[in-house]
Amino acid sequence: MSLLDPVIIIGAGPSGLAIAACLTRLSIPYTILEREDCSASLWKKKSYDRLHLHLAKQYSQLPHFPFPKNFPKYVPKSQFIQYLDSYATHFHIAPKFNRLVELARFDESIEKWRVVARNVGSGEAEEYSGRFLVVATGESEEFVPVVEGLGGFTGEVMHSTGYKSGEKYRERRVLVVGCGNSGMEIAFDLAVHGAKTSIVVRSPIHILSKEMMYWGVELAKYLPFSTVESLVVLLSKLWYGGLEKYGIQRPNEGPFTLKKKYGKFPLVDSGTYNKIKSGEIQVLPGIARIHGDEVEFENGNSHQFDTIVFATGFKRSTHKWLKGDNYLLDEDGNPKPSCFPNHWKGQNGLYCAGLARRGLYGAGMDAQNIANDIKSSL
Repeated sequence: MSLLDPVIIIGAGPSGLAIAACLTRLSIPYTILEREDCSASLWKKKSYDRLHLHLAKQYSQLPHFPFPKNFPKYVPKSQFIQYLDSYATHFHIAPKFNRLVELARFDESIEKWRVVARNVGSGEAEEYSGRFLVVATGESEEFVPVVEGLGGFTGEVMHSTGYKSGEKYRERRVLVVGCGNSGMEIAFDLAVHGAKTSIVVRSPIHILSKEMMYWGVELAKYLPFSTVESLVVLLSKLWYGGLEKYGIQRPNEGPFTLKKKYGKFPLVDSGTYNKIKSGEIQVLPGIARIHGDEVEFENGNSHQFDTIVFATGFKRSTHKWLKGDNYLLDEDGNPKPSCFPNHWKGQNGLYCAGLARRGLYGAGMDAQNIANDIKSSL
């Protein structure tokens, strides 16, 4: 099977949908390939029920299609999924689902990208070719770190993508590994449902309220970056006080600097801090090893658990199938720092959208830049 379109998009998450919409507005045909059986599968299949967008809706909407006015300022998961489905319908986006990309390379003899995708349903290999290739695969493979003794843990082990609600964990001893926003919000959800909750916090983190984040973004439009960051850190210290007594250290660099340099988001507090402060969530250091149901930590203490939830993020599988991109993406599938601010544009018509860990707002900007660049090339 061989199909020809000027643009091939890999991935039908928010970034892929945004690219398709921007191309549609410019009357540029495309083919969008998605390995799952639906768009935005990470949101629809692999996210917890309590999830809300951590930024105000005006900073989270995709290009050319605002959120409905009756949606709350911080959009919950169910309404965001509704929004994404409406987005696809509005722009007549029809991805080819169940297409697992196995190879993408630039063919210099015809000056086009050749993409081989496996049809998950039929098992057949399909070949697509296009002048432009857009990688919009987002976060793809669940990452669980190597922990001595994990294979012999006698309780339940899961990645955060398998967690939905803390309802069934009441009175159970649950350890959450990972102190990003997902880990902290899952720990909060467990505590709300009466689980005996602990969380591993290995790295220093900034804790900000949603309003601190909101006003930080707003003020950055008018004030120098360093001034806004210093103000936000001061507010965080005044509001949350000393975190060391709870086992949490603040980083030396500011929250927005860490976001810009390393793609590391600050913790946007949804109630977790008060649960830690009250003792309903216990903060623990890194794991040293596991024996049966007993987890030993780096401080030498041990605790027993019924369940371990790894909120340890994802690894992109881009390097397994995309050839000739070494100058643009690193081995983890993220744009190399040297590529900024043109991280979205490669060579020979190669682009990447939403891979720079700049959230939905950044993905939307990537999409518009890519569509405009393709239009100028055509």
